[in-house]
Amino acid sequence: MNWLSILLLGLAMSTDAFAAAIGKGAAMPQPRLPEALKAGLIFGAIESITPLLGWLLGLTASRFVTSWDHWIAFGLLLGLGLHMIYNGVRTSHADSEQARPHGVVALALTGLSTSIDALAVGVTLAFVDIPIGIVAAAIGVCTFGMVTLGIMLGRALGAVVGKSAEIIGGLILIGVGSAVLYEHLTGQA
Repeated sequence: MNWLSILLLGLAMSTDAFAAAIGKGAAMPQPRLPEALKAGLIFGAIESITPLLGWLLGLTASRFVTSWDHWIAFGLLLGLGLHMIYNGVRTSHADSEQARPHGVVALALTGLSTSIDALAVGVTLAFVDIPIGIVAAAIGVCTFGMVTLGIMLGRALGAVVGKSAEIIGGLILIGVGSAVLYEHLTGQA
């Protein structure tokens, strides 16, 4: 997996958190930078831990499926991508986030709910040879930046961008899954 793929994966994993952050920001009377940084830190930490946990789970299973691991990785990323696109088309996270409180526990629970896809990606990445620490850090840093930005832009942008962000994230995941499959099938892995 090259640096561009790692960056795109980090951005894709942060789009659902970005959508939720826009909703949080839209619901706040006047979002301030310290609040946005706190939310970004909470979401980023959770999003960087979950792929590590998924990777550990996937490592256990990977030794049993090494001959078709690239197809598993592709299938999971494709499924996650399609699910994100479906959620982006179906309803906006911002619509469901507006009434929720903004305390540390509420932010952590929201961050955990948006990081389930990162856990699944971690499982997927156990099937390919990648530097999981770098990938997890990239996901965390991208999420920190996207959530901080999402909170600050929430009032101005509203639910429309949140919906589009999740669709774009889903397309990126499908692209990364296709790249993993292509690299393996062409011997570039």
